[in-house]
Amino acid sequence: MSGDKSLLCVVACALIDADRRVLIAQRPADKNMGGLWEFPGGKLEKGESPEEALIRELREELAVDTQAACLAPLTFASFSYESFHLLMPLYVCRKWQGTPQALEHQALKWVRPQKLRDYDMPPADEPLIAHLCDLL
Repeated sequence: MSGDKSLLCVVACALIDADRRVLIAQRPADKNMGGLWEFPGGKLEKGESPEEALIRELREELAVDTQAACLAPLTFASFSYESFHLLMPLYVCRKWQGTPQALEHQALKWVRPQKLRDYDMPPADEPLIAHLCDLL
């Protein structure tokens, strides 16, 4: 029965550059699902809105700054992992300051939306690809 699982809310962002490519980040090898590619983001801290969490996470993970007005909600993932249920809104961001750097990831890549399926991603991220392909 899935009623025993905790609900984990994380937020993710598809940074989109001028060439309509999406930034993906490779999870560190020593973390859960290490080596998989994901959309940058992370857990909400107590009292944070999803937009505040995303602004903080983008600064911590990629050294880029953006504002809530530059974040547009696109879709969300709802996925049941073995030990928890994940709820993950995906935002689109086309305007930020700074050049993304892999501060907490193994690597970063700019990828055309149609090529995102060529990268191994966590199961919760995969359904988000179709929405990005439709958008771009």
